Amino acid sequence: MQDPRLLAKPPVCRLGCLVLVRNPRGDILLVDPDYMDGLILPGGAAQPNEPPHLAAARNLRAETGLNLRLADVLAVDFTPADRHLERLNLVFDGGTVRDDVRLTVPPQHRSGLFGARFVPVRRLPDVMAPSQAARVSEALAGRALPVLLHGQRAT
Repeated sequence: MQDPRLLAKPPVCRLGCLVLVRNPRGDILLVDPDYMDGLILPGGAAQPNEPPHLAAARNLRAETGLNLRLADVLAVDFTPADRHLERLNLVFDGGTVRDDVRLTVPPQHRSGLFGARFVPVRRLPDVMAPSQAARVSEALAGRALPVLLHGQRAT
């Protein structure tokens, strides 16, 4: 039987909603946050009761100006609790965008980002933390899984 005190105060679980976007050469879109070392996939936390695919699209739009429809998950990455915060990250397939797509990253004081750029897959280990690069590698190797809301495919 579980200790009832464990159930009384479970860790908060943040739902990270990330997006893997490629250009025609297969390079990966990454953002450069000012709050950590290395580049990461664009995205961010879902708000309470926000469907994850909509959270991913909202965060992608806010960080890069890209307005993409997302419906398939490429990877699920769970990070155990750290200071009472668990993290569940979903990596959505953003597909391929044209070379002439314009990225619009808001100023750093508003976005917390230094910028965004496409990076060749072979360079990911050079510009990302090992866990971040592994997440992208797994997402690239995986088979897309649909997002379901109450058992129905999200639209």
